[in-house]
Amino acid sequence: MEVIRSQKRTVSNDVVSTPTLPLYLIAPHMEVRLEEFELFAIDRLRVLKGVSDGLARARNPNEMDDLVETLWKEHMRLSNVSEMINKDIISHFVLRLVYCRSDELKKWFLSMETALFRHRFRLKKIEEQRAIVGEFGLPYKAVIGAELESLKERLGLVARSHGQISSDVENIYYKVPFEEVPDLVASRRVLLQKGFAFVAGTQLVSLVVTQFRSHLSKALILTNRKWTTTIREREKDRLTPIVEALSTSYLGPDYSQSNEYADISLKDIDQVSKSSFPLCMRHLFEKLREDHHLKHGGRMQLGLFLKGVGLKLDDALAFWREEFTKKVGSERFDKEYAYAIRHNYGKEGKRTDYTPYACSKIITSAPGAGDHHGCPYRHFSEDNLKAALSRMGLSSRGMEDVMDKVRNRHYQLACTLTFEAVYGTSCDTGINHPNQYFEESQKILKSKTPAAPV
Repeated sequence: MEVIRSQKRTVSNDVVSTPTLPLYLIAPHMEVRLEEFELFAIDRLRVLKGVSDGLARARNPNEMDDLVETLWKEHMRLSNVSEMINKDIISHFVLRLVYCRSDELKKWFLSMETALFRHRFRLKKIEEQRAIVGEFGLPYKAVIGAELESLKERLGLVARSHGQISSDVENIYYKVPFEEVPDLVASRRVLLQKGFAFVAGTQLVSLVVTQFRSHLSKALILTNRKWTTTIREREKDRLTPIVEALSTSYLGPDYSQSNEYADISLKDIDQVSKSSFPLCMRHLFEKLREDHHLKHGGRMQLGLFLKGVGLKLDDALAFWREEFTKKVGSERFDKEYAYAIRHNYGKEGKRTDYTPYACSKIITSAPGAGDHHGCPYRHFSEDNLKAALSRMGLSSRGMEDVMDKVRNRHYQLACTLTFEAVYGTSCDTGINHPNQYFEESQKILKSKTPAAPV
């Protein structure tokens, strides 16, 4: 796959001959425009993050099928089938490059791509599923003749023990080494005999997914080797910056402009901090009021958040001045801190209009001693987090649900569950940005406030 500068290309020249569910066994020989390299990867990343959220919420297999179908239509579907297949393949191999770079990244990508493949496979008709098995070149043949007849009764018992009803499809069985279908063996959904599992036609997904995961796991190791030895240095001025940024990309609104639900002033900032700030910003706000100072990381995280919720520059300067001068004095504040506040608002230096930090950036930050920035769900001790959640009004049950997600490292979902517990409503999109939390909370609170008489 060769990445080229933007130029028009004829679709028919670059179409990869492949089934509608590619196996990604070999990187395609095709030219890819630079903007496609990034944009296709971002669209697929939206799908994988949606899958991750669905799994973290413990959705059942049928719900996951529906979710994957919806995500695919929303982010990956193109009107031209050939172009859609190309997008599928290109985006997978770009993200393979992005996520091969560390064990943690590899683990996440392997799990999410395998889950995506599983549910896309489940959505295919049985004839298409068998064709995909053939594409893998798996050496398994259907059990027929005398061998099938001798096993029919026992196969029927296994099927009925799981509420399966006999059908023509289920009468097709494949003889497979038992270690290749560990999930079926663990749940006792297959007949075992002499080291082999007899897999029903409707259970093909387990067989194929095991092979898919094994292949992708090995491929990520090889990709990492190529990345570290040649690609990273060779592409340091072109692809490497894109690759290194994609794994931490925030894919939603940047909240650089406030809206009707994000417009606060100094007179109501204390009240709003208690009613609508997410825990990360509430903690910073309280520490600022308590200590009259925040280190650089905390000032950036809270300052840009306040900018995003509508605090004007003059009010921001007055807000920070009021607190800091209690500790450092007016002259030192003007000399050491005021410039940075104006800089964040695009009024100094390069005049860059900085945007508030997304959850992905906050979670991956590394606060040190004396710092208060970062994500409480990741960086707080369990006792400190429980105390903070209690102050937000969470019940024991709600708190335990949040802590369960924290222990499994689902930090954004933990924040989402906190939101749902505080406001008594679901947040199906999940919390991905502190300013999103603020805006959604304000919508709920303002909808409950009676309109003023005219």
